[in-house]
Amino acid sequence: MKAILQDVYGPPEQLRLHEVERPTLGDGDVLLRVRAAGVNPLDWHFVLGAPFVIRLSMGMPRPKKDRARGVDVAGQVEAVGKDVKDLHAGDDVFGWCAGAFAEYATAPADHFVRKPPKMTFEEAAAVPVAAVTALQGLRDHGKLRSGQSVLFNGASGGVGTYGVQIARALGAANVTGVCSTGNVEMVRSLGADQVIDYTRDDFTSRSDRYDVIFDNAGSQPIGALRKTLKPGGILVYNSGASMPRVMQALILSRMGRNVASFLTSIRHDDLGLIASRVDAGKVRSVTYRVFPLAETGAAIAYVYAGHARGKVVVMV
Repeated sequence: MKAILQDVYGPPEQLRLHEVERPTLGDGDVLLRVRAAGVNPLDWHFVLGAPFVIRLSMGMPRPKKDRARGVDVAGQVEAVGKDVKDLHAGDDVFGWCAGAFAEYATAPADHFVRKPPKMTFEEAAAVPVAAVTALQGLRDHGKLRSGQSVLFNGASGGVGTYGVQIARALGAANVTGVCSTGNVEMVRSLGADQVIDYTRDDFTSRSDRYDVIFDNAGSQPIGALRKTLKPGGILVYNSGASMPRVMQALILSRMGRNVASFLTSIRHDDLGLIASRVDAGKVRSVTYRVFPLAETGAAIAYVYAGHARGKVVVMV
């Protein structure tokens, strides 16, 4: 089968297709015929080997293990291990695995949920990391309650597009999105009550205050964001654009201040919840551009350059 493997650290354009054996199937595993794989900023960090701690875990001076790239995946079940009871060959599923940028991938069965019939493989592959990050950030770390107000800085990206919709589904009374001029109408169509064009207006200088601010952009100082919160409000920080700022958010979070910095944990129950929201018409994927498998490196570079709105997907 064909798969994208990483031979060196460096720009994603150096990624190439390799001919490799199909992954082996364990007793509790699912072998998936991959139809689509979502692209995340996480992929770029692994390809570049930054921050440096990634190289400590993957190998120095070049990757020696976990060379397969890609996490978000959607496809058809090809085969299941003998201990798998809930999924069967032919089922359409989505979820997460190691090595999604390939013709076949394998992972434990609880990494997958059934794809809602109304979703395409392209739309389903966009879901796992971005949608679960939005859900956990709002529900678990932002402690969002019905009737509260939410602002998303970076509302037109992968996490933001799901976040606007999930906030509404969780009962937010007012959802504000911050994005560039060209994305204003798209963000409004997802259910945002207000959309602020950051090229024309600095939301931190306005008088509006919010119960939860979900920062995906890292474009504003953390101090300015915290001042834009209501008393008792929480800043959910999710931007890896600046490592010093990430460390500041982490320290404030550990000190019990009104900042939550977290790592997403992709859980089966959360994937299932999002699938049910899709089925109910409460959440939809926004996919911006599709690349073929051979151009996975270009897809990762495109995401990192900040061109995408919604999600970029690799079709296999």
